[in-house]
Amino acid sequence: MSFYSGAKKLLSPVVKLLFRIKITGAENVPEEGGYLVCPNHTSMLDVVALAASFRRLLRYMAKKELFKFKPFGALIRKLGAFPVDRGGSDVRAIKTSIALVEKGELLNVFPQGGRRKKTDPTKTSVKGGVGMIAYHAKCGAIPVFIKSKNNHLHMFGRNEIIIGKPIPYDEFGFENGGMREYERASMKIFSASCALGGYAYPDEMPDDSALVGKKNKKRGKK
Repeated sequence: MSFYSGAKKLLSPVVKLLFRIKITGAENVPEEGGYLVCPNHTSMLDVVALAASFRRLLRYMAKKELFKFKPFGALIRKLGAFPVDRGGSDVRAIKTSIALVEKGELLNVFPQGGRRKKTDPTKTSVKGGVGMIAYHAKCGAIPVFIKSKNNHLHMFGRNEIIIGKPIPYDEFGFENGGMREYERASMKIFSASCALGGYAYPDEMPDDSALVGKKNKKRGKK
């Protein structure tokens, strides 16, 4: 990870300047130990801003299509990424995620799954994958909120990365695992993330299928 460390040290000041990032709650990140880092997802550049805002290195999933161009794929691997098939259940990516956290690393996972730019985060659903990783890795989670104009991180605007106190594993209330428990844990984590930005996430999972379908239609997807 020496390449990643060097790149982070060199580029973080530039990223913070370009995105005018204010970091709140940096002291809440434990100096060691494996945790999930769980922010809202507003832009394809969220990971860049987050990596620059954390003292520790972040690992993260990236859609497998980004690795098809081998030079770029090799680069983002060196910058902490590993591939995930977002079109289905990617067992390999889940196992990699669990292993990284068990080794004591910070893994960035977006509870919403995909980007929800310019959207009220309390109107979006969350995925059970975050809870699944927490259950199997027996780890806590760090809620994070990316606060930006119109819920869309962008250059030269005012952006704030708000880092909350870690939620201990014991607070997720896991008993036997299963999708219901995973989703409940994901909702708990994302509710804490939203609260950092002044939002109240509902007790019942929102149905944003119409919103996602509308966005996919605009991209030419069926």
